[in-house]
Amino acid sequence: MNTCKHEPKKCPRCNGGFECKVGDVANCQCNGISFNEEQKKFIGEKYRDCLCRNCLLELSKQMGFFKEKFDVTSNR
Repeated sequence: MNTCKHEPKKCPRCNGGFECKVGDVANCQCNGISFNEEQKKFIGEKYRDCLCRNCLLELSKQMGFFKEKFDVTSNR
């Protein structure tokens, strides 16, 4: 018996549709995209539901750029 849950969702950031595979995370569209705890907290406070893969990838690039550009701990 297959108990995996797949749920059609609408991304709260871009309004695009996607399928969330909460019961099969290894095959979910968000698999393989990593955020640190600070980034997860920021995203969780701004969006109350899952984001599509494109938005997650875009945010990961933006957050990486922001950290690289404005990181006060660097020795530049």
